[in-house]
Amino acid sequence: MSTPPVIAVVDYGAGNLRSVAKALLRSGLDARVTSDPADVVRADAVVLPGVGAFADAASRLRESGLEDAVKQSIEAGRPYLGLCFGLQLLFDESDEHGVTRGFQMLRGRVERFPKFDTDGSRLRVPHIGWNEVRFSGSHPILERLPERETYYVVHSYRPVPTDDSIVVGRADYGGEFAAAVATPSVFAVQFHPEKSQAAGKRLLDAFGAWVETTR
Repeated sequence: MSTPPVIAVVDYGAGNLRSVAKALLRSGLDARVTSDPADVVRADAVVLPGVGAFADAASRLRESGLEDAVKQSIEAGRPYLGLCFGLQLLFDESDEHGVTRGFQMLRGRVERFPKFDTDGSRLRVPHIGWNEVRFSGSHPILERLPERETYYVVHSYRPVPTDDSIVVGRADYGGEFAAAVATPSVFAVQFHPEKSQAAGKRLLDAFGAWVETTR
């Protein structure tokens, strides 16, 4: 019997790492929380979760060498799953607490939700609760997911990609926004699978199946 793939859960001081690791374990993955860049480079796949401030996260990842390790893994073609900040950090920059540079692996910016909804009413920010995501496009993870699924979200900022072709999931809050993006070695989401009950497990199961095909 083959051993489960090793998943590096990147530890840069975020608060929800253990819950993410437990969710990955429930999907049959060998999830290892690590702050060692060498572990990230060696792993079969990488998961970058996160809650908190973009600038703090970007600074910690850069200073620790973890940013370079994550980039090296992605560029080598190993699967990457980004959760919340793990999606936002891939882009060029964020407006949160002043303009902060991201990983610059995807073109686009991370911007705060607008003050007003499309009907003119004031929009509550942060966006907290359950929201439906509509999937489309081609990616190994999408092959195992329904076209629509509801997930738990907590965020005040959302990505605005320059290239719409990378957007594989869309949701509505203050207008339509990118809730999932993908490239051949990346699948990143603005929601929290580890907090999304059965829907979240389906996504993590699909991630595990994708990782198996790349080993």
